[in-house]
Amino acid sequence: MPTAEQHGIKEHSDGRFGYVPVQTRSARFKSVNVADFAAVTGREAVWKFSPVARFTDLTAGELDGSVYDYSVTDAPGVTVDWVERGDSRIGTAGLPEERASANAWTSFERALAITVTGEDEKVLTLTRENLGSAPRAAHTIIEARPFSRATVILQNSGDARITENVEIILGDSANLTVITVQEWNADAVQLASHFATIGRDARLKHIVVSLGGSIVRVNPAVHLAGSGSDTELLGLYFADAGQHLEQQVYVDHIAPHTRSRVTYKGALQGKAARTVWIGDVLIGPGASGTDSYEQNRNLVLSEGTRADSVPNLEIETGDILGAGHASATGRFDDEQLFYLQSRGITEDEARRLVVRGFLSEIVQKLGSKPLEDRLHAAIEAELAVSEGN
Repeated sequence: MPTAEQHGIKEHSDGRFGYVPVQTRSARFKSVNVADFAAVTGREAVWKFSPVARFTDLTAGELDGSVYDYSVTDAPGVTVDWVERGDSRIGTAGLPEERASANAWTSFERALAITVTGEDEKVLTLTRENLGSAPRAAHTIIEARPFSRATVILQNSGDARITENVEIILGDSANLTVITVQEWNADAVQLASHFATIGRDARLKHIVVSLGGSIVRVNPAVHLAGSGSDTELLGLYFADAGQHLEQQVYVDHIAPHTRSRVTYKGALQGKAARTVWIGDVLIGPGASGTDSYEQNRNLVLSEGTRADSVPNLEIETGDILGAGHASATGRFDDEQLFYLQSRGITEDEARRLVVRGFLSEIVQKLGSKPLEDRLHAAIEAELAVSEGN
């Protein structure tokens, strides 16, 4: 039998009819102990869109939580160090709400801490590649001290079977961009939970780019805890045949006068290409003056694909500036193709132009010219595969 407050359920108020689902996003059960979560069946709300049978080793098995090799570029004012589990920052940005995240938290030995100081803008790229095929756990802390500014790029490639947690902590008036790029090998599996807490007048831009891997699930949860805090959450994904790319986004407006914008855009091509986007926005009772909007757009390039898109909005105060959400999934716009072809452009090139234009809204917001150029090339390579088929 489940227990009260556990696994997303609560004891009924009259004490006679067992348990009922929690009614508010922030009330979900949280724990850093994997044993506190029941085995994953795929019927749970957080797993119902996921191919859970393909990564049981990450949700139920033992994990290698040892340190791993990485490379990092030089960025004045940014330090990268391994820290012990007792570091005071661990657990301050958020806690696991599902078993894979809790398994990673239970299993990691040391956390990789990226600490940003200084008001000058700087860019740091941390690269992980070839983490191996054995199930692995990891924990990362990214802390932006008050008034600091930086862009942190987390570049992932090669082989991996990993479940991990990333904590992002912004001090007052900090300005931080975090970009996570998934270009794993074809058989790789990644389950990642990103937790962020944003201080007073601080701003976080969080960007998820998922292109490679068999199963990639990156779920950011952002807590706007300081008055005047601001976040922009962006996502770009391109699913090929057999790929499962998933993102469950949560924006928690806690403090007054906070702002959030969520824009995720993806393309799908090939048999059994699958994408999942769930967007939860909670405007709490103390979040007066909130301005929030979330949207997800999917472009279907071939038959046999599936895109699930579920926007959710909870408002617990009537004193807001605005809140809304939107979702759309569709194929090529025939009028756009006709317009381009009527001007002498071939059908294949017209399709490439439409897809590039659709995804460029996200690419051009990366703020890193080398990364933008590389992702444009990666998108071109994806489209070439489509034309080759």
